[in-house]
Amino acid sequence: MTEATMTVEELVVDATRAARAASRSMARSTAEQRTAALRAIATSIEDRATEIEAANSLDLAQADERGVTGPMRDRLRLQGQAISDLAAAVREVAEQVDPLGGFEEEVVRPNGLKVGRVRIPIGVVAMIYESRPNVTADAAALCLKAGNAIVLRGGSEALHSNRALADAIRAGLAASDLPVEAVQLIPVPDRAAVDILLQQEDDVDLVIPRGGEGLIRAVTAKSRIPVLQHYKGVCHVFLDASAPLDRASAIVRNAKVQRPGVCNALETLLVHAESAEALLPPIAEALLGDGVELRVCPSAAAILDAAGVSGAIVAATDDDWGEEYLDLILSVRVVDDLEAALDHIAEHSSSHTEAIVTDDDASARAFVQAVQSSTVLVNASTRFADGGQLGLGAEIGISTSKLHAFGPMGARELTTRKFVVLGEGQTRS
Repeated sequence: MTEATMTVEELVVDATRAARAASRSMARSTAEQRTAALRAIATSIEDRATEIEAANSLDLAQADERGVTGPMRDRLRLQGQAISDLAAAVREVAEQVDPLGGFEEEVVRPNGLKVGRVRIPIGVVAMIYESRPNVTADAAALCLKAGNAIVLRGGSEALHSNRALADAIRAGLAASDLPVEAVQLIPVPDRAAVDILLQQEDDVDLVIPRGGEGLIRAVTAKSRIPVLQHYKGVCHVFLDASAPLDRASAIVRNAKVQRPGVCNALETLLVHAESAEALLPPIAEALLGDGVELRVCPSAAAILDAAGVSGAIVAATDDDWGEEYLDLILSVRVVDDLEAALDHIAEHSSSHTEAIVTDDDASARAFVQAVQSSTVLVNASTRFADGGQLGLGAEIGISTSKLHAFGPMGARELTTRKFVVLGEGQTRS
């Protein structure tokens, strides 16, 4: 039976079963084999750059026909240097320390048993994602590095790009000692494929959705398989009473303006009441000059009005405090103190990323201890909440659920641990 004659269900089931079979070989692969395979994949991506660009051009043309512009089109684009960067990211994963094996937390029990834990692959990971075709290569590389097989289901808007990348990845695998079947792509745009994939609990161990909140909630609601969730990034920066203006302004502008359409961009600015009159007007003027619309609380509005700051300033509503704008829009609130800032974050945060700007060590320590988000920064932009920036290399996503990973996820987060017990004939009485 050929792909053209198979039903959507047959395509999905065939892919997940092939991935499960390949995962058994992956579990027995060596670190050297996985590294060599990733190097071969990086070379294959470079060798097929022309084909990948041509496929991506088809997706871009279709996006233009649909009127897709701005950040959405930018996420879809995979041309020129972006392909070279993608190959470089795969090579970076290849050269990372192998996440598997090792004997961790070894203890010797009173009866002489040596008990430890060893890192092993999760097995088969299903990746469901939108827009960004680079995820095809990043996710495959990280899963292979951790000894997993992967089933990829990208969005219809990047179908041609994803197919070309999957072909390049599988060509690299064919030149290695790893099974080609370890990377599977669901090659049809039919949305029913996702629903069917989410029912394959016998062959898939973990689902990672990457995209908008609607996609992630739909996947979580329908899946029989454990799901790593990342609903949205409602990220906060709190300017403490001691925050220096230059540092505060630089961090806030970078966090909001550098790339507003990503999940680690700043969405709500909290300002300590004691420093608000000094900090808020110049920072607001700079943000307005950057084209940012400010949605402000009454206290912030009064301070800006008294300072003569005008422009795209509107009153914030209750809904704004939990909003992920992914645009040049920023909620601004003046709070009484650090405790009030912590209360606001606890109520409205999506557990993604929060930052404090302060010169007070006690405030910094209290903020780090109290905030329960996946990444907490002191005197740094929220834009650093990224696997590459935190030393993980390419990331497969950011988990805002606490099981089994929390925050940016690299190869190590795509493993689990088993107990290994070493004895000398002990029996239990």
